[in-house]
Amino acid sequence: MNSLGKLMTGCAVVSSAVALAGCGGSSSSSSVTTSYVSKTVDIYSSLPLHGASSAQTEPLVNGIELALSQAGGKAGQFTVNYQSLDDSTAAAGKWDPSQTAANARRAAADPSTVYYIGEFNSDASEISIPILNQAGIPQVSPASTYVGLTTNEPGSAPGEPEKYYPTETRTFLRIIPNDSVQAAADLLALKQEGCTKVAVANDNEAYGAGLAKLLEFEKGLYGVDIVSNTPISPKAPNFRSYAATIKAESANCFEFAGIVADGGVQITEDVHAALPKAKILGPDGMCTRSWTNAKDGGVPASIDPFIECTAATLALNSYPGGRAFLAAYKAKYGVSDPDPYAIYGYEAMKLGLDTIASLGSGGDDKSAVLKALFAIKDRTSVLGTYGFDSNGDTTLKSYGLYDVKNGNPSFLKPIKVP
Repeated sequence: MNSLGKLMTGCAVVSSAVALAGCGGSSSSSSVTTSYVSKTVDIYSSLPLHGASSAQTEPLVNGIELALSQAGGKAGQFTVNYQSLDDSTAAAGKWDPSQTAANARRAAADPSTVYYIGEFNSDASEISIPILNQAGIPQVSPASTYVGLTTNEPGSAPGEPEKYYPTETRTFLRIIPNDSVQAAADLLALKQEGCTKVAVANDNEAYGAGLAKLLEFEKGLYGVDIVSNTPISPKAPNFRSYAATIKAESANCFEFAGIVADGGVQITEDVHAALPKAKILGPDGMCTRSWTNAKDGGVPASIDPFIECTAATLALNSYPGGRAFLAAYKAKYGVSDPDPYAIYGYEAMKLGLDTIASLGSGGDDKSAVLKALFAIKDRTSVLGTYGFDSNGDTTLKSYGLYDVKNGNPSFLKPIKVP
């Protein structure tokens, strides 16, 4: 892998139209001037840039743009036109189904689209995958972990994953481990904390409900008792009644399987009020300062000592390319400790650029890009060496455990999942 600090140079600039390139100079014979036309490919990302998730997605987009800038705006012989799309709305305060569909349709209608980064939320991926699949567009998610997007393993729903692929050809891959790995990591973390009776609430969406099912399915492997799994209404004004219920169940630990925007802060506050000594665990959809930091709309600082969360990311400087990535990120954005999803954004774009470049003159063929992505078995990257299985799932399996320091998630230790 090339050093992150070494920038590729080129005179082409990112443009939404075909750019004229003067790198090769021009030759003239009599009054005739020859111009050189640079070939262009389009890459889109679709991520929620409003609401609580923006604490993770804004650094993620920064990572995407960092990778592109280091490549000089190029993928091999192609100039890259990258467009960052927002699949959230200010009114919703999180991802919005109609906006997600509009983003996918926009990319699908663009004949130059060869790569799509998204979605962040698993429920959003359920919407965009079929649209992009019909257009044959390779889609790589840096964050969607729901098992049903790629497999029919426990935690999936009837008809999954086939219903997402109307062409019967897989077009979706993810560089983050799926929820079967996350559930195992969560149960190991709960066991290490001495949790014997765990109450689980889920946000009743694909990601949260699926993860909660997996926690129940895998609990016997780790000696953790799940006393209840309760779907909640994210728009409920409070969850005091629910908190009273799990107190009556003698729960000594609590996990919210969901995202911050779906009532994550309120349910944490209400559960802590009812069970003031209980450990509270959140999965990667909760592992952000918008949950843990009162200044960012999170819980009061008094609750932070009871919070832990898991995420597919480890300490950024522990990755093979982590130190160089952090140095490059700080040089470009002035931030020395970005949200861990920044490195996933970086790798998602780098993966696309490298794959397009590897195809030479065929890098503008989306079907060739798709085939090349699924053929990857031992890619060397900032995240480590990984590949994809036939379902599009990454071979990476590690998760990180975080506690809270100064209001923000802080890497505690890695969790090795069997």
